[in-house]
Amino acid sequence: MERNRIRPEHFQSWIDWAAEQRIGLDFNPTCFGHPMAASQLTLSHPDAAVRQFWVEHVRACRRIAAEMGRQLQTPCIMNIWVPDGFKDVTVDRAGARERLEASLNEALAESFPAQWMRDAVEPKLFGIGVESCTVGSAEFYLGYAIRHHLMLCLDAGHFHPTEVISDKISAVLQFVDEILLHVSRPVRWDSDHVVVLDDELRAIAREVVRQDLRRIHIGLDYFDGTINRLIAWVVGTRNMQRALLGALLEPAAEWTRLEQAFRNGRKLALMEEYRTLPLGAVYDWFCQREGVPVGAGYLRTVEEYERTVLSRR
Repeated sequence: MERNRIRPEHFQSWIDWAAEQRIGLDFNPTCFGHPMAASQLTLSHPDAAVRQFWVEHVRACRRIAAEMGRQLQTPCIMNIWVPDGFKDVTVDRAGARERLEASLNEALAESFPAQWMRDAVEPKLFGIGVESCTVGSAEFYLGYAIRHHLMLCLDAGHFHPTEVISDKISAVLQFVDEILLHVSRPVRWDSDHVVVLDDELRAIAREVVRQDLRRIHIGLDYFDGTINRLIAWVVGTRNMQRALLGALLEPAAEWTRLEQAFRNGRKLALMEEYRTLPLGAVYDWFCQREGVPVGAGYLRTVEEYERTVLSRR
């Protein structure tokens, strides 16, 4: 089935599986890896026929997302990212961005209940093959999200290596209603390594907890084809949980009081003391309470699954 003709019934097995698991689903258009995207241009392509193909694809994906949310009774986030850009010196940047805006307006024209689906748009600094100009830049999508009351996606790997998304969360939430986080671990740049419990993950979790949790949606965005995919999934998920738990256990109100009183020496001392408090013991108790393996106890189950199931695929 061509991408601009996909329909909800083509994904009914996904919906049925999610219903059995009692979980929700998110969805996104796939505007790459296709002959109509060979030039690295989709929604901003100068050829109207190419743009229309991708507009129809995004429309189709939004309908699928809405049906997923309707059946599963939890909103499906429909995140839009396109690879559009230019490798070499770019003359008409404005024209490309005008075409992208017009295509998005057309693709997003159909409305759906918020309890079924939410639209998000995802910026990027640059991609391989589009080093000179990324049409959907951070500034473009921030403005577009504010104007159209859309969710803005902040991907941990989509900015300059010296930038972090933890600092952007409170700034962006001043102007958009909701944000979607793609929590990843870029190594040098956008390589989406398995999430580890590093300083930036802890900083992201702190900002999530200190803001309005109802306005922030967390997605884990990583892969590593060199290791067992289930181990990667569990390691990354547990680290995100540990980071959020650590943020929830912090005496942030006390630290804020000291900060506002300009008692920064005392604040720093107490924050450093907190670093070595036994977060692991609390997380082990949480796992025990939920009836899941504590520590690395899950490895035996994963390795058995790899031996009996994954190896036969």
